[in-house]
Amino acid sequence: MKSNIPIILLAAGQSSRMRGRDKLLERVDNQPLLRRQACLALAVTGGPVFITLPPAPHPRYDVLAGLTTPTLVPVPDAAEGINASLKRGFAMLPHTCKAVMVLLSDLPELNESDLKKVLQAVDLESGNTIWRGATSAGKPGHPTVFAACHFARFAALSGDAGGRDIIAAAADSTVLVPLPDNHALLDLDTPEEWEAWRRTNT
Repeated sequence: MKSNIPIILLAAGQSSRMRGRDKLLERVDNQPLLRRQACLALAVTGGPVFITLPPAPHPRYDVLAGLTTPTLVPVPDAAEGINASLKRGFAMLPHTCKAVMVLLSDLPELNESDLKKVLQAVDLESGNTIWRGATSAGKPGHPTVFAACHFARFAALSGDAGGRDIIAAAADSTVLVPLPDNHALLDLDTPEEWEAWRRTNT
């Protein structure tokens, strides 16, 4: 059964270590990574999908062309860090929303099954308030689902901590959901990392 939990896909970062290339435009599964991640989000939820992006014009808008369902959320202050994207994304949530999944756009090994597994673990009656993907070895990673009790703190974020303080304060009510291998953490920040990954994944 498809979840109705909204998803915020964070895609406003600068790819600063890619030396002129944009990691979200690198091809994974025969399509730009950003479009792949957007399609994953749309496949696993019937709720709204919000994609935070740098201000237009930007090539990331082009690779999302034709996807009519997600809401594109420009982040004018994206250069200030991930918290600017989180604040904009959380501001888009319906007032009736009880939980939201935050999904990073630069994790190329996350797949539909992984997202479904995290969403299926959510139990808002359990007393837990955060559900996080983890590596097969149990190291916390992504994606992360936050219950509504955390939303106000996201609205007050500043800097580039990415909600780490919010997660740390809720350690006792956090559920880790093991995903295969290193799916929950593998990101590729440099051209060399991309080339090495492709050599072992083609």
